[in-house]
Amino acid sequence: MLASLFQNASPIDQSIRASHILVVIPKQEKLSKKYNIPGEATLLQTLSRRNMAQADLCHDPVDANLEDGALCVWVMVDSDNSTFEQQTSLRKAVKLLLTENPSEIHIAVYGSTQQKKIFSELAVYVTWINGAKLPVRKKNPTASPITKIFLYGYKDNENFTTQRAVAEGNLLARGLTILPANELTPKTYRQQIKKLAENEGWKYEEFDIHKLREMGAGAFVAVAQGSESEDAAIVHLQYHGKHINNPGKTISIIGKGICFDTGGHNLKPPRYMQGMHEDMNGSAVALGILLAVTRAEIPIKLDCWLAIAQNHLSPHAYKQNDIVTALNGLSIEIVHTDAEGRMVLADTLTLAAKNKPDLIIDFATLTGSMITALGSRYCGIFSNQNELIQKAVTAGCNSGERVCAFPMNSDYNESLESSIADIKQCEIGGESDHILAACFLRKFIDDTPWLHMDLSASSHKGGLGAVDSDVTGFGVNWAFEFLSKI
Repeated sequence: MLASLFQNASPIDQSIRASHILVVIPKQEKLSKKYNIPGEATLLQTLSRRNMAQADLCHDPVDANLEDGALCVWVMVDSDNSTFEQQTSLRKAVKLLLTENPSEIHIAVYGSTQQKKIFSELAVYVTWINGAKLPVRKKNPTASPITKIFLYGYKDNENFTTQRAVAEGNLLARGLTILPANELTPKTYRQQIKKLAENEGWKYEEFDIHKLREMGAGAFVAVAQGSESEDAAIVHLQYHGKHINNPGKTISIIGKGICFDTGGHNLKPPRYMQGMHEDMNGSAVALGILLAVTRAEIPIKLDCWLAIAQNHLSPHAYKQNDIVTALNGLSIEIVHTDAEGRMVLADTLTLAAKNKPDLIIDFATLTGSMITALGSRYCGIFSNQNELIQKAVTAGCNSGERVCAFPMNSDYNESLESSIADIKQCEIGGESDHILAACFLRKFIDDTPWLHMDLSASSHKGGLGAVDSDVTGFGVNWAFEFLSKI
């Protein structure tokens, strides 16, 4: 649940009983005399005691108690910095307030009209996504969500609809991702999605494992058949925005939804199996994008395809050296059962491509080699069109969810050549597996314009950019920015 928002175009009223105050100031070497900021004397004393320059507030926000007992945090935002850096500064500032678990936060912004607009949008967004609480299963949870945000210094007639929509999408993605695997099984996940579809007015369709067998979706079924309860499915959701400028234009987003990944017969060691309930993050991100677009009423047609299954070890599980036939007719030689994500995505991509969308974007926590290549601060992207790569990188810069493009040249396909099938699933070694995985997926999209995001930044210790939790929801803000420019 997100906080409600109250706006006030006047400077902060000192008579208001504000217990937790965030003061956002443009970067400057010395505070402007035209700013009458709350607790200015306390701020200057605190900076002096800590031997800090005022400009240090750009990367190290300061907190102190005011005379009336309120906790105040001051932060400077450098307009020349990237969106990511600005988000990070504000996240650090808001975190200082959230340590006391307040029910309300008062935000005062200063600067030029343009600066106040940007600062307000960033501060409200950062407060929303970090002030709401993610699911916990403690007997006595201590944290409670922010219930109200008060804004001073800037008035916006649109009531921050965009920021709220993206925050709600991000929170949905993070909330689903952290659920334990015994709660979020393919069956219960599908139930949640169906209920969400009813609430949001999305068209709901699903292809269960029995239907997929009949259709010949051998790549998906190979993974799903390892689970004793055959509750895997490909779920299809549709959103048609109001006031669509081009009714024929459709974007398909696809998410990998492996609710738990043991690695199958190539069983993961404990170190790498820890956290594998988060292997459905790509599907959660896709759902978050769909929710954000819906709440913001973006005028596009959005098809959402979710590949929901588990990768279990059982007598029925697929094995190395198996050969299966995918929905598009390609035979696949199985090399490693822990490369299950590209298998379930293959048939899901085929289904999406059959509808002839104008663009396909897929999201998946797909390869460990992408984390080796980039760490967890960026996500890797691939595309079959250079123009899409440029747009994707720009969207990353503007949204604060940064992406890095990787090659997918045709000579990489040599590593996927099989002597007994049309294609190998992967190589036994994983040095360039993120590239080979993209090359593999490309076989299932026909000639549709396509972007693939390998979610190496789905989890980052201590938070990333605007988000303070380890699970980041990366991809929701990026996609909203990208789709808004379509």
